[in-house]
Amino acid sequence: MTGAEVNATRRTSWVVLVLGAVAFVVLAWLLIPWHPYPGGALDLPDERDVFTPEELERMLAYSGTARWISRASLVVSLVVACVLGFTPLGRRLVARIRGPWLLRVVLAVAVVTLLGWIATLPFAVAIHRLQMRYGLSRQAWGPWLGDSLLNQVVGIVTTCVALLALFACIRLGRRWWPAVAAALVAALVVVGSFVYPVVIEPLFNDFEPLPRGQFRTEVMAIAEREGVDLDDVLVVDASRRTTSLNAYVTGFGSTRRVVLYDNLVDSQRGAAARGAVLSVVAHELAHAKHDDVLVGTVIGAAGAVAGVGLLGLLLSYRRRDEYATPEAVPMLMAVFALASVLAMPIQNGLSRHVEARADVDALHATGDLESFTRLQHDLGARSLSDPSPQAWSQWWFGSHPTTLQRIAIAHRVLDGK
Repeated sequence: MTGAEVNATRRTSWVVLVLGAVAFVVLAWLLIPWHPYPGGALDLPDERDVFTPEELERMLAYSGTARWISRASLVVSLVVACVLGFTPLGRRLVARIRGPWLLRVVLAVAVVTLLGWIATLPFAVAIHRLQMRYGLSRQAWGPWLGDSLLNQVVGIVTTCVALLALFACIRLGRRWWPAVAAALVAALVVVGSFVYPVVIEPLFNDFEPLPRGQFRTEVMAIAEREGVDLDDVLVVDASRRTTSLNAYVTGFGSTRRVVLYDNLVDSQRGAAARGAVLSVVAHELAHAKHDDVLVGTVIGAAGAVAGVGLLGLLLSYRRRDEYATPEAVPMLMAVFALASVLAMPIQNGLSRHVEARADVDALHATGDLESFTRLQHDLGARSLSDPSPQAWSQWWFGSHPTTLQRIAIAHRVLDGK
């Protein structure tokens, strides 16, 4: 590229970066519930008043071990990505791949992805072994390995789509490529979020409508009270993998789904248990009420635009033949890996506010403080989560308020404490 083209690319990248960052901030300011519950700082209960000594011992033993295994896996994955991406090793590796340009990109993505997977496989095995030992997983090794490989295939396909779109913009857009790529990446984020429930999720699980009966009637009644137009509720066969109780909302528009774990549905025995399950349902319906998946998608698309602008600036200081060829795949994937980790505090910080609002709405919908607090106890004790993680760890990695925070929110909302 000529000096004039490089300068034009930098100017375009700056414009894209600023527009994306401003859009991200404005959308987050307008759409994220920054004060989801009344009052100031929460008065957290003592964890010893919530859990028994035996429960705490088991929770801390598991969560401490799992945390260090996961963090070690993350570090190893980043080291592998950076070694392949920022040293000559990755370029030399891709240079050995022969074939058409398009095929070389696909194979380069596959090679880098699988090398990272192999490097972190011992940690994944250790986590699965730990989960089986503590009764969190009931999945045999064969199906577990199959799911892991399928995850890699999905990751390879999505990464290839993103990189091929980026390469097409770079090769065809010349000086304007950051603007074209930003628009395309934002569109891919939106489309990906829309089709994920109907394209990706069925690869891993089977879904069935929630059977008719008293429980379905109560779910629909809560949806009506929360003002949620709900066509159906689905049940996923999660029990073949995990003993955890959970539910979630995915997709938006015509692909929006409220999904309950089958073991959550099966756990409602007795009035107390049913109240806790309905608290979970009310929480997820609150996400649907506020279109939280769509909000997250739109804010994520704005963040992606800013990311493309920043990437354009970084790449403008390198020669075109260093980033517009298949040999650049390891470097670009390393940049993506680092960016995803660095973005975690922002992403999880926004998520915690959204999750707190869903808790508040669920409490207003059910008015059942006892069931909600019992639910938080049961979820924490059953998933063996750390009830009081270190502040920096919660800030970086915590996508939900802690168990103690959620109990404190419940008392603040319904008791005014």
